[in-house]
Amino acid sequence: MFDNLTDHLQGALKTIRGDAKLTADNIEEAISDVRKALLEADVSLKVVKLFISRVRQSALGTEVIDSVSPDQQFIKVVYDEMVTILGGENVPLNLDGKPAIIMLLGLQGSGKTTACGKLAHKLKKEGQNPLLVACDVQRPAAIKQLETLGKQIGVPVFTIPDSKDVQDIGEKAVEEAEKKGYSPVILDTAGRLQIDTDLMAELLLLDRSLKPTEKILVVDSMTGQEAVNVAETFNTQMDVTGLLLTKIDGDARGGAALSVREAVGKPVKYLSTGEKMEQLEAFFPDRMASRILGMGDVLTLVERAQENIDEKEAEKAAQRMLTEDFNLEMFIQMQKMMKKMGPMGDVMKMMGIGGMLGLNSEVQDKIAVEGEAKFQMYERAINSMTVAERQKPNIIDMSRRRRIAKGSGLKDSQVGQMLNEFEQMRQMMTQVRKMFGGMGGGGPFGGMGMPNMGGMDLSGGLPGLFGGGGGAGGGRPGMPQGMPQLPMRPPKGPPKGGPPSGYYRKKKKR
Repeated sequence: MFDNLTDHLQGALKTIRGDAKLTADNIEEAISDVRKALLEADVSLKVVKLFISRVRQSALGTEVIDSVSPDQQFIKVVYDEMVTILGGENVPLNLDGKPAIIMLLGLQGSGKTTACGKLAHKLKKEGQNPLLVACDVQRPAAIKQLETLGKQIGVPVFTIPDSKDVQDIGEKAVEEAEKKGYSPVILDTAGRLQIDTDLMAELLLLDRSLKPTEKILVVDSMTGQEAVNVAETFNTQMDVTGLLLTKIDGDARGGAALSVREAVGKPVKYLSTGEKMEQLEAFFPDRMASRILGMGDVLTLVERAQENIDEKEAEKAAQRMLTEDFNLEMFIQMQKMMKKMGPMGDVMKMMGIGGMLGLNSEVQDKIAVEGEAKFQMYERAINSMTVAERQKPNIIDMSRRRRIAKGSGLKDSQVGQMLNEFEQMRQMMTQVRKMFGGMGGGGPFGGMGMPNMGGMDLSGGLPGLFGGGGGAGGGRPGMPQGMPQLPMRPPKGPPKGGPPSGYYRKKKKR
């Protein structure tokens, strides 16, 4: 969703690059571009004016440190003010009460019922024992949808068939939770296509009867400026405690996410980033600002890895890579772990690769698509190999290569290309292993300390992912220049020094 905004902001921030110091003139030029980027992203005019005013005031009062360039200092000012606009800090759910009661409200079609399921799934993984309650008795199939989601995530759903009395449903659900030890109770309330008297009366009835600890407004990020109007009206009537933004993975311009928090003065608590039940993230203003400015979001990426990758499995894989010769079995295991982190394009953006290398979102998406297609091709080839071939790729001669190509539906040349690139990666892993092996002390891998990464030659890039070359100029603030370029096509030819014996050449007949 933020791709266009990120690209426009990166373009705006380049206008100040190369200047010797921050001045009123170059600040105004950069601020003008930032204002245009925000307006094109559908951020509300009120928020844009406030944001620009704060940036101008901070930038003009900033003394540029000698070791920091003016453009980096200006980016820091923009980042700090964006964090402020987004709320400043993460505000967790209030789960006080026995049971705690969370009411989700919003317009019909905003993704409220799905958000209930995602929230219950997340809280269950965090050790809570949630109960879903079907209080949407207006929309056909809403109760059935919630029951299906509850079954999918293993969370009970409280319903009273054929009842239209939402107050009675809510009160009996809380009684059920008290008896069986459920907490929190998550209420899926009714919505309308527009805000009306009947909708508000029903919600106010539930609010006064159950006194929920949290009233979370579900906002559709795809609705642009209308999302701000909806949020303001709901907040006036219900005094919401927080916001949950849905459809963040859509192709809208992203202005609602920046506008809605400032408009209602209530914290954004969660972001729904996809259709799967796992795709609900706690909202951290500093991480979101970093993501919008193309600087990545490594902390969220690490949390995602902790949630989706088994720690013992990852540690075992790391041990093998540092103690054994790198082979195709390890490679395929590494790829399976990477898949659990999400699509390659998302991972690249969360690592801040675009900001480091000066790549816009379109180029990053193209690289990600090509990379995923290549990994799928490699996986097919490796799955067509015998166990011996995966463990010792150097035994693959021409006849074996033909058999692998035929079994995987690939061409001989594609299998050969894969083996070439794997050999480059294997050589790099051997170099890493030697460095770790040469270190003493109490490091994380069997007493080995951390290596001196400065001694490692990465000028050729990471084979299969990064090509060699001179790197990109500029780069992200605080990041080293000369990062390896991402290729648009795979490297040509065999690895340096030639392939191992019997790798691709035909065996001579005796």
